[in-house]
Amino acid sequence: MTRWLNQHRYALAVALRRLLHQPFSSLCNILVISLSLAVPIVVAAVLDTARPVVSQLPVSAEVTLYLERSAAAGTAQTLGTELQQRHPDEIESVEVITRDQALAQLRARPAWSDALAVLPDNPLPDAIVVTLHQHPDIAQTTDRLSREWRELKGVDMVQVDSAWVQRLQAMLDFLRMGLWMLAMGVAVVVLATVFNTVRLQALTQREEIAIARLVGATESFGRRPFLYLGALTGLLSSALAVAIAWGALQPLGTAINRLASSYGTELALRLPDGFSLLLAGVVVAILGSLSARWSVYRNTHF
Repeated sequence: MTRWLNQHRYALAVALRRLLHQPFSSLCNILVISLSLAVPIVVAAVLDTARPVVSQLPVSAEVTLYLERSAAAGTAQTLGTELQQRHPDEIESVEVITRDQALAQLRARPAWSDALAVLPDNPLPDAIVVTLHQHPDIAQTTDRLSREWRELKGVDMVQVDSAWVQRLQAMLDFLRMGLWMLAMGVAVVVLATVFNTVRLQALTQREEIAIARLVGATESFGRRPFLYLGALTGLLSSALAVAIAWGALQPLGTAINRLASSYGTELALRLPDGFSLLLAGVVVAILGSLSARWSVYRNTHF
């Protein structure tokens, strides 16, 4: 056991010396990988911030039917009952808001009370608010019913109130899928960068490894420092990527919070949780080690 630990301690020391022996080259490789890693970290931070906000939005589609002002009293109630009976599987609830109720709600608001006081009569129409059942094809159902209801007698306008929520959710799902594809691209960058770095190191020390093999060194002993070199490159790049992402989130967070304040809410961009960042760093280190193993095997196979 002691011998095994000594061999790995020696391999780690050799890998550190090789990193420090070529500081500019090592720094460039680490910077390339860290910049590639920082992009998905920032995107993940934005998605983590947006997810709870979107989850609090009403995702059930609401369709509002505005009747013509000339419609007789009671028309809205009759039409609401008819819609409920005609589409029992699609409609969750129907709420009728008469023009008098709508006017009373607006007058209760100080911003509208003065303006409404000068009007000679009630300019508002009767309205029917229809809430649809949530299901995977809600967007298609909403479009179909809204087109159908626009043709009803006495209906002046149909407005879909919550369709934008569905579009926002679909956009977040698209961004989440794009994040995974971006992560795969970053993995390719890590593999290619570490592969090329270890390849140059292996070609430089090919004769040294060959001589060590002649005096009894095993292949594992000669290749182990390269594996540590790849793992160290991945770990250092991950740490630098977290620092870059944190620095990038500061101005982004300020701008997003300023935008959210104008809508009466607060948003704060934060890095993903520590466990996720640590797990990502370990994965990058493993990828770097695997790439180093593949590279050194191809270039020091005697």
